[in-house]
Amino acid sequence: MPGTRARVLIVDDKPSIRTILSLVLGELGYRVRSAEDGFSALREIRQDIPEILLSDLNMPGMSGFELLSVVRRRYPAIQVILMSGSFSGKEVPSGIPADAFYQKGSSMSALLQIFRALPQMKRRTSVPDCTKPPVWNERNGIDPPGKAQVAIACPECLDTLPVTLEGAGLPAGEVYCICCGSSVQYAIAEPQAKQNQGHFGMESVR
Repeated sequence: MPGTRARVLIVDDKPSIRTILSLVLGELGYRVRSAEDGFSALREIRQDIPEILLSDLNMPGMSGFELLSVVRRRYPAIQVILMSGSFSGKEVPSGIPADAFYQKGSSMSALLQIFRALPQMKRRTSVPDCTKPPVWNERNGIDPPGKAQVAIACPECLDTLPVTLEGAGLPAGEVYCICCGSSVQYAIAEPQAKQNQGHFGMESVR
């Protein structure tokens, strides 16, 4: 049995994925906890701050876009691995505050290579308030007049802000939280079609 390694928090709304990842990482000595969405992940983080966060992107409640923005601003020491089937490749999608990216559908060994490389990675430091990264989200609804709408969580108080989108393209803007008054910058991601989401290549790992 390998020696004890870093504390890891896995965040995914699919129980099967949380179970598989917890078993594999646990066998390798990582101290693993899991959460089903962004809100439950933040509760886990408040109880015991993990060293590594492995988070899905598309989840109900608080999405991975919002969770990563909150974590980067409040817990900059946590190393973040984004996992998603909405993007492809090995690079972190532009504008998303993560240290590494794992494409769902890739092999388990590819994910473990990322874990092994994390200690040598140059940390992405937090940025000053004046240049804080925007909260990224996907279009997630239609309001009564028929315009696209998103629900964005305020990174400061976690209150939900409904935002109606105007026009096409990739909207970005700024809103003020009606609960705490904080300024929230946002950008709407238009990821690629989901591919193989929820599946892992189960090739043997040595």
